[in-house]
Amino acid sequence: MSPDPPDPAADPQPSLLTGWGRTAPTAARLLHPAGDDDIAGTVARTGERGTISRGLGRSYGDAAQNAGGDVLDITGVRGIRRLDLDQGIVTAYAGTSLDELMHRLVPMGWFVPVTPGTRFVTVGGAIAADIHGKNHHYEGSFCNHVISLTLQTASGERLVVGPHDHADAFWATAGGMGLTGVVIDATFRLIPIETSYVRADTERAADLEDLMSRMEAHDDQYRYSVAWIDCLAKGKALGRSVLTRSDHATIAELPGPKQRNPLAFHPRVPFKAPPWAPRGLVNPWSIRAFNEVWFRKAPRDQRGAIHSIASFWPLDLVEGWNRLYGSTGFLQYQFVVPFGEEAAMRHAIERLSSAGAASFLAVLKRFGPSNPAPLSFPAPGWTLALDIPAGSPRLAALLDDLDDVVVEAGGRVYLAKDSRLRPELLPRMYPRLDEWREIRAKLDPDRVFQSDLARRLNL
Repeated sequence: MSPDPPDPAADPQPSLLTGWGRTAPTAARLLHPAGDDDIAGTVARTGERGTISRGLGRSYGDAAQNAGGDVLDITGVRGIRRLDLDQGIVTAYAGTSLDELMHRLVPMGWFVPVTPGTRFVTVGGAIAADIHGKNHHYEGSFCNHVISLTLQTASGERLVVGPHDHADAFWATAGGMGLTGVVIDATFRLIPIETSYVRADTERAADLEDLMSRMEAHDDQYRYSVAWIDCLAKGKALGRSVLTRSDHATIAELPGPKQRNPLAFHPRVPFKAPPWAPRGLVNPWSIRAFNEVWFRKAPRDQRGAIHSIASFWPLDLVEGWNRLYGSTGFLQYQFVVPFGEEAAMRHAIERLSSAGAASFLAVLKRFGPSNPAPLSFPAPGWTLALDIPAGSPRLAALLDDLDDVVVEAGGRVYLAKDSRLRPELLPRMYPRLDEWREIRAKLDPDRVFQSDLARRLNL
C-alpha cells in the first residue's frame, strides 16, 4: 500500500496534545482545515489510526487526543452562517466559540441556551459533550436546543440530522464525543434577554443537608442554580457551601447608570497564569485557606444583587488557569447520582474530605430530565464536579472507590472530563451503550473516527 500523500494543512511534525487537565500527552498529526469544504478531504486521507475533531481543547481528559493518528482542528471552520433575530435561531459553524457567539448576540438581546463553566468551548464541542450548565434543571443540556446539525460522515456523505430527521444519528452524535462524524455546523435556539446582567440571590449553607434542602425547596424558582462546596470541611461543617441562584435581569431592575447601555458585553480576562507553576502550589493547605476565605466572604443571605453575566465564568478571568496545577496537571472528576441517593453523595464527599482531596472548584448542581441521547451525561439527580491535582499516589484508589459508590447508586461519570475510568464500569454507568455502538457502527463501520478516550474505554 502506498503512503498517504502529504497534507498541506497538517503540521510538519506530530504535535503533542493533552486535555485541559494537562495529563497523559500523546502525539498526533494535527490538521487545520481552513473551511468546511476541506473537511471531507482530510477525513478521506485518514490513516489506520483514524481521526478525531478538536476545538479549543477544553475537554479535561483524552477525548480530543488520538495517539499516532490525526486530530482535526476545527477552529478554522467558524462564524455565523445564518441568524434569525425574529425567531431567535442561529446557525453557526462547529469551530465557533460560545464566547464569539455571545460577543455578537448579547448586544442584540440574545443569549446562548446553555453555557458550561467557560465561554471558551466550540459549538462542535458543545454537541460532542452535550454540555450542561447551571440551568439544566430548567432548560436541559445544549442538544435539547439544537434544531439540526450537519454531520460529515466517514463515507464522505453529509447528513443533515435533527431530533425528528435521522433522529438516531442525531442523538448518537449528541454526547457521542466526536465518534459519529465531524459536526460541520448546527442550528439552535437562543434565549431572549433584556440585559447583559443577572439578578442573583446568594446564601450560605451550614452543611450538606442544609444545602440540599434549600436547593430542593426553591431551585424551581430560578433559571440558574449552583453551589460551591468546601470539600475539605469535616464534622458538622461537612459540605458547607455557598449557594447562588439567578436569572437574567430586566432593564427595570438595573441601577440607573447601567440602564443606559443594558446589553453591553465586554467580559475581561484581566489575569494570566504564569507559563509554569511550582509543583504542589495547589495543595490541601493552600486550598483550605482559600476555602475559608471564600466561605467567609460570601453573603449570609443576599437577595437581588445585580451582577454582570460574566460572573458565570469566574475561571475565565485567568488565562491559562490550568497551568496553576504545575507540570503534573490535574483531573476533573464529575459524577451524577439519582435523586433518592443523597446518602451516596454524602459518602462521596466524606471520602473526599477524609482523603484531603484539594479542590478550589467543587460545585454541586441539580439535573432535570435526561434527553434521548444514549451517551449524554445529565440524568435526574445531584451532580458534583471538582478539580484534583494529579500525582498523588493515593488518588487512583480514591477515584476507583468513588466510581464504585457512583455505580452502586445508579449514577455515572462525565466522559468529557474523564481520563481514568475503568472500562468495565462504562456499560453499568451508560446502560444504552450497546444501542449507541450499533448506531455508530452504521455511521462509521470502519472506525475512521477514533480517539484515545474511545480506545481506553472500548467505545
